[in-house]
Amino acid sequence: MPSPSAQLAAATLPDTLYRHHQPWLTSWLRHRLGCRHRAEDLSQDTFLRLLARPDLMARAEIRPLLTTIAKGLMIDQYRRAALERAYHEALAALPPAYSPSAEEQLALLETLVEIDRLLDGLPGLVRRAFLMSQLDGMTYPDIARELGISVSSVQKYMAR
Repeated sequence: MPSPSAQLAAATLPDTLYRHHQPWLTSWLRHRLGCRHRAEDLSQDTFLRLLARPDLMARAEIRPLLTTIAKGLMIDQYRRAALERAYHEALAALPPAYSPSAEEQLALLETLVEIDRLLDGLPGLVRRAFLMSQLDGMTYPDIARELGISVSSVQKYMAR
């Protein structure tokens, strides 16, 4: 069992890291985003991600870790914004009679974001094979030819 002083140090580490690095991180994000409010939000999200991984908090060089987490969150934010724009453009092109309700729009957008997140987690060839099949309607032999892999590889990819 850790000593009481070790337990106290572990309990205060998140607070210490936050107090020492949050102003710097918010400033770094504000410089890149050009918006104080978005920078503050992403700074908070960055520390929440760090808190979810206590094993990473004891690192000697915490700033590179914080910037890596923050960059990933910025990329996620940009991707979501691009997805939302494309979704709203597609909705605007629909005749009013076919437009989903506000609740349906929100549910659809959340589903699209989740699909995007799942696709992003797939290896490159697996993702390409899936999209060729589902979006382009290509057959497994056509996908195999296009990607330069075997049909059995395409089948394995699609089983993922």
